[in-house]
Amino acid sequence: MSAAILSSAFGGLLAGAITGGLEGAHGIRGWRWLFIVEGVATIGWAIVATFLLLDFPANTKHLTDRERAIAIARLQEDSVTVRGEGEKVGKMQSFILAFRDWRTWGFIFGYMVIVGSSTLSYFYPTLVHGLGYTSTVQAQYMTVPIYAIAFVCTAVSGYFADKISNYRGLVIAGWLAFSMITSIAVCVVYDFTARYALLVLMAAGLWASNAISLSFASSTFGSMDAEVRAVALALMNALGNLAQIYGAYLFPSDDAPKYLMGFGVISGILGFSVCVYIVMHVLVRRWKP
Repeated sequence: MSAAILSSAFGGLLAGAITGGLEGAHGIRGWRWLFIVEGVATIGWAIVATFLLLDFPANTKHLTDRERAIAIARLQEDSVTVRGEGEKVGKMQSFILAFRDWRTWGFIFGYMVIVGSSTLSYFYPTLVHGLGYTSTVQAQYMTVPIYAIAFVCTAVSGYFADKISNYRGLVIAGWLAFSMITSIAVCVVYDFTARYALLVLMAAGLWASNAISLSFASSTFGSMDAEVRAVALALMNALGNLAQIYGAYLFPSDDAPKYLMGFGVISGILGFSVCVYIVMHVLVRRWKP
């Protein structure tokens, strides 16, 4: 997750350079060049990644016996079930077991709020533009500090969350509460500089909670069979990302430059998510497989 955030920071630099430097090149607008360059790079790397990504430690062919033993031991230390190729649960049964598990739905609701609030990132250039930076290229460059601070906060909080892994739910709730407070503050503060600073802090809390929520879910699902765990994580990601549908409508251009509706909605759902992760923390600690 930290790598994804860091790539977004570099993405802001590239977006500013591409949209400004290639504007009108070969008769193509700068924003079109942005899609072309980033699209080609993404497809190219996806092909390379196909040969680099490994399967489960127990059945991958790219590890030595010693490396495989170490990898399996690390997973078992995190309470993740590790089995050989022959022991599998049927696909439909895996889906039913994951669908019926209360933990799956708890993480779906919590993650849906995080993703819905994080759609804010799609509007960073628009929001920064609305906060007073009128140049499109300048607005792209001003998104870089947002991701840079988020990268540091995510890396540091992820490190300490692993040290106190039994309290990941509370760490997430703390970051979400922090983002909720900054979101509320954005609604009442109209100074451009102050709002930009609050936007940076808000994004840091959202990205940090996003990363830890995935590790919290993964470790909680660790006692499940591998197939059930895969389905549960897939449901969490798939249904959680449905939040991007409503997130796309939170910051209409008519609300510029205050965007009160968007920040108001995010403040409300973040409050709900704080409650969800506190409840999940309590229930997961009490639950015995």
